[in-house]
Amino acid sequence: MERILVTGACGQVGSELVPALRARYGADTVIATGHKTEPSQELLDGGEFCFIDCTDIDRVADVVRKYNVGAIYNLTTILSAKAEANPQLAWTVNVNSLRNILEVAREYECAVFTPSTIGAFGLDTPLDNTPQITIQRPGTMYGITKVAGELLCDYYYQKYGVDTRGVRWPGLISYVTPPGGGTTDYAVEIFYEAVRHGKYEHCFIKAGTYLDMMYMPDALKSAFQIMEAEPGRLKHRNAYNVTAMSFAPEDIAGEIKKHIPGFTIDYRVDPIRQAIAESWPNKMDDSAARADWGWQPQYDLPAMTFDMLNKLSARLKQ
Repeated sequence: MERILVTGACGQVGSELVPALRARYGADTVIATGHKTEPSQELLDGGEFCFIDCTDIDRVADVVRKYNVGAIYNLTTILSAKAEANPQLAWTVNVNSLRNILEVAREYECAVFTPSTIGAFGLDTPLDNTPQITIQRPGTMYGITKVAGELLCDYYYQKYGVDTRGVRWPGLISYVTPPGGGTTDYAVEIFYEAVRHGKYEHCFIKAGTYLDMMYMPDALKSAFQIMEAEPGRLKHRNAYNVTAMSFAPEDIAGEIKKHIPGFTIDYRVDPIRQAIAESWPNKMDDSAARADWGWQPQYDLPAMTFDMLNKLSARLKQ
């Protein structure tokens, strides 16, 4: 039986994707892997887990061969703010690891899912209704590595026939994993602070800054959908724009106030992350994903806010 390998399983997406994959395809089918972060008890109890450094191609090959892996969900990445602090490490992790995974996938005939990001665009890109195919000149190392990743995946598909697939995720919001160093993480922090303290005193993105966002269940849904899509429907194959909602900090604060009337927000803008945010789209055009493989998000801002506050309140009381 071919299995699914998830790299970066201890991160924000991986910690939710792995249980979802196990629920969908069977616990014995999914192998979770991480590098340094200690896995949660849920990951350990739910199925197989092993440590792997994706910059070591021999180790990647050993695991793929040992577990008869047929599909790899590559979530190994250094996020935007941390990538700017250590650009050399970001290139090593984001690009060299992906190259290793693609090489192993070529040898062992694995499908590969690799998410890209709104960070793959830049100031020269249309910020409103950003097209599926458009100029990509990011000004951050994170964005540069993601554009390189998109091109690598296209190359391995066209040159070697590797079944590579991917989406461009917007900012992701989750109640399971704390913020991990991304530019859009204010939209996660605001919920934690609202539940814990009834206020958010240090929003690092200024009012009026619109960014694409998505609730984690929809992000997982997009990964499942594109990996399960008929190959012939994938006109672009890698880096499909997907989105669910676009809002500024004051918009999300307004929704939270409907549930926590005394909630307040104050700003302590981080110039680095603000500059990054201003180079990213206000809203992407995801019509290609909708047309090619039926993409349709479930959550808008009100629905996400209601669910996020309820789930996070229950989680923080544990």
